[in-house]
Amino acid sequence: MKTIEIVVPCYNESGNIRALYEGVSSVFKEKLSGYALKMLFVDDGSRDGTLELLKNLSESDDRVSYLSFSRNFGHQLAVKAGLDYSEGDAVISMDCDLQHPPALIPDMVAKWEQGYEVVATLRTYPKETPKKKRKSSEHFYKLLNLLSDVEIKEGSADFRLLSKKVVEVIKEMDEKEPFLRGMVPWVGFKQVYIPYMAEQRFAGESKYTVKKMLQLAITGVTAFSVKPLYFAVFLGFGFSLLSLLYIPYVIYSFLNGSEISGWASLIMTIVFFGGLQLIILGIIGVYIGKIFKQTKERPSYIVSKHNK
Repeated sequence: MKTIEIVVPCYNESGNIRALYEGVSSVFKEKLSGYALKMLFVDDGSRDGTLELLKNLSESDDRVSYLSFSRNFGHQLAVKAGLDYSEGDAVISMDCDLQHPPALIPDMVAKWEQGYEVVATLRTYPKETPKKKRKSSEHFYKLLNLLSDVEIKEGSADFRLLSKKVVEVIKEMDEKEPFLRGMVPWVGFKQVYIPYMAEQRFAGESKYTVKKMLQLAITGVTAFSVKPLYFAVFLGFGFSLLSLLYIPYVIYSFLNGSEISGWASLIMTIVFFGGLQLIILGIIGVYIGKIFKQTKERPSYIVSKHNK
C-alpha cells in the first residue's frame, strides 16, 4: 500500500489543527481508502498551545507525528523541515488554516498516479476577497517573474504534491533561505498545475503581511537570479549617459561668460545620485549577505522536540 504523507507547517494555529486533521482524515476515509495516510505537523515556534495539541493528537492517532522548532524560523523552513523528515511515497505540503482545501487531495493523487512527479496548484480568490489582497498577490508574481530566471506561475502556492524522487532531490538542497515556489519548478521533472479556489481562513489571522510578502519576493528573486545586479549596472550606465547631456549646457555657459548657478539643482542632483548609489549597494549587499549566511554553515533550523 502506497503512503501519502501530509506536511503541515504551524505557527500559532491551535484553532485550525483539529479541523484540518478531521478534514484530511475524512477525505482519505471516503475517497483514498486504498492509501496509507501520514500527517507530519511542523510547529514553527508557536506560543499558543499548538505543541500541546499536536502531542495529544499524535498520542491518539499513530498516523500523526510532529516536529517542534526551538524558535520561529519561518514558513519556508518549516515546510523544508517537513520534507526533510518525510518518508511517504508522495508528500503533500499544505497550510494549516484550511485555505488549501483537503477536498483537492484526491485530484492531486490521481495526477500523481498518471505519472506526474510534481502536482502543483494555482490559487484563485473568491469575489469577496479584499482587493488589496488580490492586488498584492498579483504584483508579487509579476515582480518575481520580471527579475527571476525561473518562471513562477501566478497564483502558485505551497499546496503541492511531490513524488518521493523529487523530495529526495529537495532534501539535498541545503539553502539557508529556501524559496520552495522557485525550487520546485527549478528541479524540473514532469509537472502539472491544478487550479483551486482559496477558502476563507478557518480561524486566526494570516501571518503573511505585505512586509513579509516583499521579503519573500526579495528572497525568491535573489535565490534564483542575478538580474538585479545587471539591473544596477545598466542603471548606472544609463544615468552616466544622461549626465553627458549636461556637457553642452556647461560649454554654452562658459562661452557666453554666464555664471553657472543653481545650488538647489546641484544639491538635488547629489541627493538623487547618492540615493541611487545606496540602492545599488543595497542590491549588492543582499547577495553578499546571502553568501555570508551560506558560508557560516549554521543549521537552517533547530528541532527541539519531535516524535518521528
